[in-house]
Amino acid sequence: MIPRYNRPKIENIWTLENKFKIWTEIEILIAEKLSDIGVIPKIAAKEIRKKAKFNVDEINALEKQTRHDVNAYIDNISKYIGKQSKYFHHGVTSSDIIDTGFSIQLKQTGEIITKELKILLKNLKSKSLKYKNTTMIGRSHGIHAEPITFGLKLASFYNEFKRNLKRLELAIGEISICSISGPVGTYDSIDPGVEKYVAKKLKLKSEDVSTQIIPRDRHAFFFSVLGIIGSSIERFAVEIRHLQKTELLEVEERFNPKQKGSSAMPHKRNPVLSENLTGLARYIRSAVIPSMENIVLWHERDISHSSVERIMAPDITIVLDFALSRLNEIVTTMKVYPENMKKNLNLLGGLHNSQKLLLKLTKKGLSRQEAYSIVQKNAMDAWKNKKKFYEFLENDKTLLKIISKQELKNILKIDIKNSKIDWIFKNKVK
Repeated sequence: MIPRYNRPKIENIWTLENKFKIWTEIEILIAEKLSDIGVIPKIAAKEIRKKAKFNVDEINALEKQTRHDVNAYIDNISKYIGKQSKYFHHGVTSSDIIDTGFSIQLKQTGEIITKELKILLKNLKSKSLKYKNTTMIGRSHGIHAEPITFGLKLASFYNEFKRNLKRLELAIGEISICSISGPVGTYDSIDPGVEKYVAKKLKLKSEDVSTQIIPRDRHAFFFSVLGIIGSSIERFAVEIRHLQKTELLEVEERFNPKQKGSSAMPHKRNPVLSENLTGLARYIRSAVIPSMENIVLWHERDISHSSVERIMAPDITIVLDFALSRLNEIVTTMKVYPENMKKNLNLLGGLHNSQKLLLKLTKKGLSRQEAYSIVQKNAMDAWKNKKKFYEFLENDKTLLKIISKQELKNILKIDIKNSKIDWIFKNKVK
């Protein structure tokens, strides 16, 4: 991943240094268990634990000759172990080490992303409570619908990311797998107890039935969840972009004192962070299809999944971590303009009360179709003539035979309080 979107903690998980460190711990644990059950000498396990070390540059140089990264790694680390190195990587195959190590790397990244999600949830809940009663217009199809509150809007995102957290926790469990079953997964060359021992030490679960690899449906689930989280990030980002439009300006990203919005137009204050998140979300989702295609491999294994995972896994996890951090920045620093929300709410002169009037008329005895026709006619006249809804209603003789002007005023009150907001927050924002 390019440095622009890297955060060191998650980036370090995908370094060769960390990968080989994980591989080495797996190999050491395998040797320990093999010595316990008498397959290799105990001195071998002790020597492997004591002397096992590697040099990344040397491994890279060896790989140019072997064209096999695990063999290059084994050759390099064997040089440091010495005589007992003949018991290193005993009875296992490359995938046992690569896939179990990959599980640990995915688990490590998942835990970092989990922490960032939890921070986001805390921030979203705090903001939703702050703006619980800040009234604004709700929109469907981009058109004024009925009043909501900005806090309720944020509460929707809060609950969406709560679901994402649950999904991610399930996905981390899905890929926290140890598979040490030897060539083609038969345990013919390695005792099943080794897998159980290593899994316990590394806080993983043993694979149910491996082929020679950990089945890639597990990884597909993990990356699909990351794709969903990316889409949730984009949904929030798009909302900010819409609400920051000049004509609305109900919410705005923080604009720093020395920030510049355009090379040509000094007046510009663009929602660049949210636009950036929209782009990053597209990239995060791009991993979903390759991860699905990786499920389909030849027989007990091939390596068609390997190349895409080497690129995809670091990039997608790093980008998602960055995107969540950026989203947290937007949530905590965004500017909210309640006065513009009120202005936009009243922009159409009370048209958002059309359903209230419709329901009132049905209670007065009209059929729904009759009531709808009366309300829609007046609403369309107000819409076309850019006048207040009430001005047309108070001159509708048919309507005034059914409902008084005072009742109309009560229905169309500007001071709107949604009586269910407190109930929603009490029962659904937890």
